[in-house]
Amino acid sequence: MKKAFKVSDKTIGIPRAMSFYHDYPFYHGFFAALGIKVVLSDSTTKQTLNEGSKLVVSETCLPVKIYIGHVLNLLDKGVDKILVPSMQSVAHKVYNCSKIRGLPDLVRNVIKKDFTIVEAVLDKSEKNNGFYEFLSEVARYYGIRDKAKIKKASKAGWRVYNNFKMMMKSGMHYEKAMNYALSGKVFIEERTKEHPISIAIVSHGYNIYDERASMKVFDKLEGMDVRVFSALQLSDEQMNDGLRMLSQGLYWANECEMSGAAGFYLKDTRVDGLVTISAFGCGPDSLMIERITRKAKQFSKPVLNLTIDEHTGEAGFITRIEAFVDMLYRQKRARLVDIDLRANEISGLGVGTENFIEARGDDWREGAQNSFSDGVDIA
Repeated sequence: MKKAFKVSDKTIGIPRAMSFYHDYPFYHGFFAALGIKVVLSDSTTKQTLNEGSKLVVSETCLPVKIYIGHVLNLLDKGVDKILVPSMQSVAHKVYNCSKIRGLPDLVRNVIKKDFTIVEAVLDKSEKNNGFYEFLSEVARYYGIRDKAKIKKASKAGWRVYNNFKMMMKSGMHYEKAMNYALSGKVFIEERTKEHPISIAIVSHGYNIYDERASMKVFDKLEGMDVRVFSALQLSDEQMNDGLRMLSQGLYWANECEMSGAAGFYLKDTRVDGLVTISAFGCGPDSLMIERITRKAKQFSKPVLNLTIDEHTGEAGFITRIEAFVDMLYRQKRARLVDIDLRANEISGLGVGTENFIEARGDDWREGAQNSFSDGVDIA
């Protein structure tokens, strides 16, 4: 049964999709300071995806299908003003993909219902279309034109967002950091547990923090005793450093969280391997992942490339991740055996390789024989 919401002129709906997973802490603080109530769509379900898929052509990428489903969910709740921003350019000559840039037009043309699209434009490649103008345009939908009030609200938004990022950088889980930030609390989590394997997931927030799209990949990996890193744990400076490491300029708006994060984690000695997750048919991602995969071979760091769409089965998805993690375990065991052997040879003990592995049992023998000594790409 749908929850009933009292809709007023001071209500705005925000789809729990696309930029939500990165930007919502800011919007929460901003709209609260303006006295505007935020109504979120429900978490993604099979029905959300099915309803969105019915209205767009089959070639449309998974994140957009999910987004359309979330707009429909908000309309079912009775929300009549929905934020669908037109995010053209996030920096000078740095653009979003065509689907994100045309999202308001897409929503307007496929959803034939009477509601207001709060369609503010952010285009930093053009004059007078910056972030403050974007926020002012949103506020005008609610009759708010007081510049001082809007500026104060933006500061409240940044305060919530910065707190969220600070907690994410400390290694806190996404949901936990989000809940603390929205409630105005800040906790810095110190990670004391040691994990035998560490993996960096390289993807967009909407592909990995939407539990339906990602099939709870974080929970699955942590259940295998793997420490997981992501782009939200990095600063802008670290991601820009990663871009430079890949010898790549910034053209796509989402390039930092893909190529920038990958470049940083490729040279991070804490990380044993990378997992990239991209939506089927995403052109910008396919170009970035190709470059990431080639660069990974120079660092002898394994990469698992996964593609998701509405037909992706959880069993096959998880099986590939389990095989990748098992390979990393074998590789690390073999590396430790090699280090110990070298240490024994240097110390003059004269312990042969076969005897050394024999003394450690079958698990060590199997790991040494079947591990990979070079970086691999499992497409």
